Amino acid sequence: ELVEGGEGSSGINAEYGGAPSGVLGDAITSTFSSFDKFKAELSALTVGVQGSGWGWLGVDPTTKRLAIAKCANQDPLLPTTGLVPLLGIDVWEHAYYLQYKNVRPQYVAKIWDIVNWKDIQQRYEAVLRQ
Repeated sequence: ELVEGGEGSSGINAEYGGAPSGVLGDAITSTFSSFDKFKAELSALTVGVQGSGWGWLGVDPTTKRLAIAKCANQDPLLPTTGLVPLLGIDVWEHAYYLQYKNVRPQYVAKIWDIVNWKDIQQRYEAVLRQ
Protein backbone atom coordinates (compact mmCIF):
# COMPACT_ATOMS: atom_id res chain seq x y z
CA GLU A 1 0.00 0.00 0.00
CA LEU A 2 1.36 3.39 -0.96
CA VAL A 3 0.51 5.49 2.08
CA GLU A 4 2.63 8.26 3.49
CA GLY A 5 3.65 7.64 7.06
CA GLY A 6 6.24 8.26 9.71
CA GLU A 7 9.36 6.37 10.69
CA GLY A 8 8.69 2.66 11.07
CA SER A 9 5.45 2.72 9.10
CA SER A 10 4.81 1.02 5.79
CA GLY A 11 4.86 4.44 4.15
CA ILE A 12 7.45 6.60 2.49
CA ASN A 13 10.52 7.71 4.43
CA ALA A 14 14.03 8.85 3.63
CA GLU A 15 15.45 5.30 3.70
CA TYR A 16 13.31 4.12 0.79
CA GLY A 17 13.45 4.73 -2.92
CA GLY A 18 16.44 5.92 -4.87
CA ALA A 19 18.87 3.39 -6.26
CA PRO A 20 20.65 0.53 -4.51
CA SER A 21 24.34 0.69 -3.74
CA GLY A 22 26.95 -1.89 -2.82
CA VAL A 23 27.00 -5.37 -4.24
CA LEU A 24 23.33 -5.22 -5.32
CA GLY A 25 23.78 -1.91 -7.13
CA ASP A 26 26.88 -3.29 -8.86
CA ALA A 27 25.01 -6.46 -9.89
CA ILE A 28 22.08 -4.47 -11.30
CA THR A 29 24.46 -2.29 -13.32
CA SER A 30 26.40 -5.33 -14.53
CA THR A 31 23.26 -7.21 -15.55
CA PHE A 32 21.12 -4.42 -17.00
CA SER A 33 23.79 -1.82 -18.01
CA SER A 34 22.36 0.78 -15.61
CA PHE A 35 19.86 1.19 -12.81
CA ASP A 36 17.62 3.27 -15.06
CA LYS A 37 17.53 0.51 -17.71
CA PHE A 38 16.73 -2.07 -15.02
CA LYS A 39 13.95 0.11 -13.64
CA ALA A 40 12.51 0.68 -17.13
CA GLU A 41 12.66 -3.04 -18.03
CA LEU A 42 11.06 -4.24 -14.80
CA SER A 43 8.42 -1.50 -14.96
CA ALA A 44 7.48 -2.36 -18.56
CA LEU A 45 7.38 -6.08 -17.81
CA THR A 46 5.21 -5.50 -14.75
CA VAL A 47 2.80 -3.08 -16.42
CA GLY A 48 2.45 -5.62 -19.23
CA VAL A 49 1.22 -8.44 -17.00
CA GLN A 50 -2.12 -9.54 -18.46
CA GLY A 51 -4.75 -9.59 -15.75
CA SER A 52 -3.37 -10.08 -12.26
CA GLY A 53 0.10 -11.11 -11.25
CA TRP A 54 3.56 -9.94 -10.28
CA GLY A 55 6.71 -8.41 -11.72
CA TRP A 56 9.88 -9.68 -10.05
CA LEU A 57 13.56 -9.09 -9.57
CA GLY A 58 15.06 -12.42 -8.64
CA VAL A 59 18.39 -14.15 -8.42
CA ASP A 60 19.34 -17.56 -9.76
CA PRO A 61 20.67 -19.44 -6.71
CA THR A 62 23.09 -21.48 -8.85
CA THR A 63 24.63 -18.82 -11.09
CA LYS A 64 24.00 -15.90 -8.66
CA ARG A 65 22.82 -13.83 -11.66
CA LEU A 66 19.97 -11.35 -11.39
CA ALA A 67 16.96 -11.65 -13.67
CA ILE A 68 13.53 -10.12 -14.04
CA ALA A 69 10.42 -12.19 -14.54
CA LYS A 70 6.65 -12.00 -14.40
CA CYS A 71 4.23 -14.48 -12.93
CA ALA A 72 0.53 -14.63 -13.59
CA ASN A 73 -2.02 -14.70 -10.82
CA GLN A 74 -0.61 -16.18 -7.61
CA ASP A 75 2.07 -18.30 -9.28
CA PRO A 76 5.15 -18.23 -7.00
CA LEU A 77 8.47 -17.10 -8.45
CA LEU A 78 10.82 -19.81 -7.17
CA PRO A 79 8.83 -22.89 -8.29
CA THR A 80 7.79 -21.19 -11.54
CA THR A 81 11.18 -19.82 -12.67
CA GLY A 82 13.82 -21.13 -10.27
CA LEU A 83 14.61 -17.56 -9.19
CA VAL A 84 14.80 -16.55 -5.53
CA PRO A 85 12.56 -13.48 -5.10
CA LEU A 86 14.24 -10.21 -4.15
CA LEU A 87 11.66 -7.58 -5.17
CA GLY A 88 8.06 -8.22 -6.13
CA ILE A 89 5.62 -5.72 -7.58
CA ASP A 90 2.02 -6.79 -7.04
CA VAL A 91 -0.24 -5.86 -9.94
CA TRP A 92 -3.42 -7.43 -8.69
CA GLU A 93 -6.04 -4.68 -8.81
CA HIS A 94 -6.51 -4.75 -5.03
CA ALA A 95 -2.93 -3.45 -4.68
CA TYR A 96 -3.57 -0.18 -6.47
CA TYR A 97 -7.18 0.39 -7.51
CA LEU A 98 -8.26 2.66 -4.65
CA GLN A 99 -5.46 5.15 -5.32
CA TYR A 100 -4.70 4.65 -9.02
CA LYS A 101 -7.96 3.26 -10.44
CA ASN A 102 -7.04 1.38 -13.61
CA VAL A 103 -3.85 3.36 -14.31
CA ARG A 104 -1.34 0.62 -13.57
CA PRO A 105 1.66 2.50 -15.05
CA GLN A 106 1.27 5.32 -12.49
CA TYR A 107 1.14 2.80 -9.65
CA VAL A 108 4.26 1.00 -10.88
CA ALA A 109 6.10 4.32 -11.31
CA LYS A 110 5.32 5.27 -7.69
CA ILE A 111 6.49 1.89 -6.33
CA TRP A 112 10.08 2.97 -6.94
CA ASP A 113 9.66 5.73 -4.32
CA ILE A 114 9.16 3.18 -1.56
CA VAL A 115 11.45 0.29 -2.47
CA ASN A 116 13.45 -0.78 0.58
CA TRP A 117 16.82 -1.47 -1.05
CA LYS A 118 18.45 -2.26 2.30
CA ASP A 119 16.10 -5.21 2.77
CA ILE A 120 16.54 -6.37 -0.81
CA GLN A 121 20.33 -6.12 -0.45
CA GLN A 122 20.18 -8.36 2.64
CA ARG A 123 18.15 -10.98 0.76
CA TYR A 124 20.56 -10.82 -2.17
CA GLU A 125 23.61 -11.22 0.06
CA ALA A 126 21.97 -14.23 1.75
CA VAL A 127 21.67 -15.96 -1.64
CA LEU A 128 25.28 -15.09 -2.49
CA ARG A 129 26.42 -16.79 0.75
CA GLN A 130 24.65 -20.05 -0.09
